[in-house]
Amino acid sequence: MAELSAESGVPVATVKYYLREGLLPPGERTSPNQARYSAVHVQRLRLIKALTDVGGLSLASVGAVLGAIDDDETPHRTMGVVQQELAGPPPEVSEEAREWAATLLEELVHRHGWQWHPPQHKGIGNLVAALATAKELGHEKLAERLDDYARLALDVAKLDVEVVTGLTSFDKIIEAGLIATVLGDRIFTGLRHLAQEAVTRELLNGTR
Repeated sequence: MAELSAESGVPVATVKYYLREGLLPPGERTSPNQARYSAVHVQRLRLIKALTDVGGLSLASVGAVLGAIDDDETPHRTMGVVQQELAGPPPEVSEEAREWAATLLEELVHRHGWQWHPPQHKGIGNLVAALATAKELGHEKLAERLDDYARLALDVAKLDVEVVTGLTSFDKIIEAGLIATVLGDRIFTGLRHLAQEAVTRELLNGTR
């Protein structure tokens, strides 16, 4: 276990905790007090570390994601679990604003031929809440650009899927999809902030 800890960069105490919680599969028992661990264990630990440290997922959410992987769900269903866990619980907004936002989103989804999920779906619920909050703050103008945002989102989604294109191993497909979704969100957000800084400097320079 000490070697597993050193190679993965995860403390021994944390490795033991992950084993107890079922996040990490047990090693091959070689004696009452010894077990052999493989590269699969190292990769699983690194994946957990990426999901928690960079992706910001709770251990409960990581457990749900890894459970979907270990249950041999399809990549599509597993990524659905990932997206649900990333979304987290939606914030509270007024019922009027929520209905307004849900109607806008449902119309947009049908226009683009996407699949509509009810607002109880975490991902949709958070999107509805974000739009509803914009309305409550008096910034409904964001809603006027929804189709533009949707087209950009589709382009990004295609890039994400290209990451797994050509992979034949289920585990590799899922892992690549996880990385594209979880870390891709952080990468895109960071790039968006850099772009916003450049654009605002150019367009708003000298504005008081």
